[in-house]
Amino acid sequence: MLWSKIENQSKMLGAILTRNHLTIATAESCTGGGIAYAITEIAGSSAYFNQSWVTYSNQAKQTQLGVSAGTLEQFGAVSSQTVAEMAQGVYKNSGANLAIVTSGIAGPGGATPDKPVGLVHFGFLFNPVNSISNSESQVLTSHHVFSGDRKQVRDQAISYALEKAIEIANNSEQKII
Repeated sequence: MLWSKIENQSKMLGAILTRNHLTIATAESCTGGGIAYAITEIAGSSAYFNQSWVTYSNQAKQTQLGVSAGTLEQFGAVSSQTVAEMAQGVYKNSGANLAIVTSGIAGPGGATPDKPVGLVHFGFLFNPVNSISNSESQVLTSHHVFSGDRKQVRDQAISYALEKAIEIANNSEQKII
């Protein structure tokens, strides 16, 4: 049932991106490419989907997206600081207008006292004019603790990421017009 919602969210996001001639790219850790999968399930997504990374390990976050070792050491992979750097890396490496990134603990293991199973951090970077030096681009971060088993946590995180991306694209659409 949640995948029906995810499909509808993907269609809605695609329509907004298409209408405004925008592109999207993702980097995912705990969602394992699920956001990219959902977006590219929609026919015509090649018009707006640029590329994706699954950066499950800290090493991949560093080498593929430029996340600093210091950030990972100080804050950990599951943190707003890490997803902010991941989002910047997606943007710098893809040039897409909208970057969506995730890092979290899907479970069943991996929790700490400060970071429970189900905790997912999200990063979003939106730059409508696609200019690396554009001062309008900023990284928005959020986090949420989802309940359920590993699959349920991942699916809820995918849906949440798409919903937030729709909100960002809708809000920016009014600025573009």
